[in-house]
Parts: sequence; C-alpha cells; structure tokens
Amino acid sequence: MSKSWIVATGILGMLGVMIGAYGAHGLEGMLQGSGNDLDWVNKRLDQCETAVRYHLLHTVALLALSLSPLGGYWWSKWTASFWLIGILLFCGGLYSIVFFDMLGHWAIVPLGGMSLMVGWLGLIVLGLTGSRQAS
Repeated sequence: MSKSWIVATGILGMLGVMIGAYGAHGLEGMLQGSGNDLDWVNKRLDQCETAVRYHLLHTVALLALSLSPLGGYWWSKWTASFWLIGILLFCGGLYSIVFFDMLGHWAIVPLGGMSLMVGWLGLIVLGLTGSRQAS
C-alpha cells in the first residue's frame, strides 16, 4: 500500500491519543460543568472510551496492513478503506455525541460499526486469497 496510508495512520493515531488523553483528563470536568447529571456524564465517558478503543485498535490494524506483504493486493485497499470509513463513522459519530451532544445522526454509529466488521471480513478474504491475487 502507498505511503499515504502510513501517513493517514500516523494522523489517526495522533488524534486517537489526543482524544483519549482529553477523555481521561478533561472530559469529565467539561461534562459536569455543563450541569449534567452523573449518569449522563458516565454514559458519555463510556462512549468516549469505546470510541477511542476502536479508533486506536483499527489504526494499528491499518498500519499493520499497510506494512504487510499483503498490503499490495487490491483487496487490502478495500479492507483498509472499510476500516477508515468505520473509524470516521463509528468513532466520529460517538465523538460528536460525546463532545457536541449531537444525537440526530446516531444512525451513522451502527453503519460505522458494520463498516469495521466488513473490513475484518475483507482481511479474512485477503488471507484466504491474497497469495493468488494480482496487485
């Protein structure tokens, strides 16, 4: 895969660590300062933790695929694309709920989750057929 995928994983990784650090050290105070009850605050903290976990896990998966010998196969680009879309929709959707209280677009979160799953299915297909594919 191209260097642009490695650059993208670097950006995604940096953003994931930044959001995770804020989620661990500043988010609770921001949410409590808005006058929200404790259950609501805890739910948003859990959503942020889930988003960061999936964000960073799939960023590492993208990097591994980018550096893998199978990274040159066309199916790997589809797999990486589904993971990227999944990070943007699933994690981005949760981030917008947590940080901006935007619930109107909640449907993008499960669509992002499905995209992440399709990416993993793509990795299975790549593993089964990768040695027979042309770049």
